Amino acid sequence: MCGILGVVARTPVNQLLYDGLLVLQHRGQDAAGIATSEGQTFHMHKGGGLVRDVFHTRNMRALPGNMGIAHCRYPTAGSPSSAAESQPFYVNSPFGIVLGHNGNLTNSESLKQEMFRQDLRHINTNSDSEVLLNVLAHELQEASTNYKLDPQIIFAAVAAVHRRCRGAYAVVAMIAGYGLLAFRDPYGIRPLVIGRTDTGNGYEYLVASESVALDTLGFQIVRDVAPGEAVFIDEEGNFYSRQCAAKTSLNPCIFEYVYLARPDSLMDGVSVYETRLHMGEQLAAKIRSQYSHLDIDVVIPIPDSSRPSAMQLALNLGLSYREGFVKNRYIGRTFIMPGQRERRKSVRQKLNAVAMEFKGKNVLLVDDSIVRGTTSHEIVMMARESGANRVFFASAAPPVRYPNVYGIDMPTRQELIANGRSNEEIAREIGADALIYQDLDALKAAVTEANPRLTQFETSCFDGSYITGDVTREYLDSVENHRNCARDGAAEDERSTQLDLGLVEIDRA
Repeated sequence: MCGILGVVARTPVNQLLYDGLLVLQHRGQDAAGIATSEGQTFHMHKGGGLVRDVFHTRNMRALPGNMGIAHCRYPTAGSPSSAAESQPFYVNSPFGIVLGHNGNLTNSESLKQEMFRQDLRHINTNSDSEVLLNVLAHELQEASTNYKLDPQIIFAAVAAVHRRCRGAYAVVAMIAGYGLLAFRDPYGIRPLVIGRTDTGNGYEYLVASESVALDTLGFQIVRDVAPGEAVFIDEEGNFYSRQCAAKTSLNPCIFEYVYLARPDSLMDGVSVYETRLHMGEQLAAKIRSQYSHLDIDVVIPIPDSSRPSAMQLALNLGLSYREGFVKNRYIGRTFIMPGQRERRKSVRQKLNAVAMEFKGKNVLLVDDSIVRGTTSHEIVMMARESGANRVFFASAAPPVRYPNVYGIDMPTRQELIANGRSNEEIAREIGADALIYQDLDALKAAVTEANPRLTQFETSCFDGSYITGDVTREYLDSVENHRNCARDGAAEDERSTQLDLGLVEIDRA
């Protein structure tokens, strides 16, 4: 999961891109970058950390130009946190191109070999986004005549990218001297929306991961980029689009609606906030029919993304709704922290219980999902320490039992608390007296109710069905092995550092 932006304007875009990244910061806290175009010259600054920490006044002054792209990074599929893998990526042959990517290619390893042996291109990092950039650059070279480009040639190159690349990808790219290119994978797994504003001197265009970026920057929503579609906006602001994939279907990642996206966003014609209200209604119906024996005094959400579901659940069941946790806004989202130690440590720094809302009560805690169970266990313990008699736990999403390989950090089965465990076993693991999960069909219905035309979803983390059809057990094993090796290496590096500092002793037995 990452946040991407692309802008073609009549005035300098550096501040627009910075402000847009702040709005999309929830999609990635690991690194951020901005690239702008001034004629045929790119200007770029990127680095590790939050947007506010990466960019300073001197950096912004060095980003002139009326066209640009931006990216906030969240490491996926076990990739290490590395400044070298901050985006956008740049390649200079045969055209100057900078690219930002949200998603994950499932065939990046085989593409790397093709790049090296057939296309004679060198990939310098472990990032699949650099692979995607080089595939695009090669296909532009193959499609162009005398190294000249026009929209039709660019669309032909994107069609070739679709034929070669597998997985999830929403992309923004700039081609020096030509314009802004954006495209989406043929399954529409990752979101991408188009906005524009009329300056009176022509249109300005913005392409972004979520509509909230359009709203806050003063752009009107035009539509979503369709699965397999490419849009191109030249430097003069002329807009072109074409369907570039032979076979398409819209299967947005349903976890976007559960957790990833901001509630004030619209994606594929669906209000994220409305879907979360419907999730609460579905949960209430399940509790009424299957868990009516639970003596619930109060419903308490785990802030922030579960609030709409918890409010609607309480309303439908006629129960009291209370805010029982205060959130520290300066602690990052624990789900997208790169290591288990950081996640566990940050839970109590991020949340503090309001004891009066728990003391002597049977509480129903509502969260958007349970992934590793680290946060859930700590929160249940906080409720008990605050005096709760009994603690019930409800998840607005079904059990996460399978790895996600399309851009969400769920790569290993042993990290998923629901993998290989029954609901009763999970309840014991997190310390809850009862555990209620949303049913998958109910989750789908919650999104479809907000837009009846949306009937198919990417739901692999819940049901193990991978929509692209190329994810094998061998692939999952290789991703897990890669992640385990990276984690072991990081642990060894940390121990070596502690030894150097004299913080731990060597076992000499």
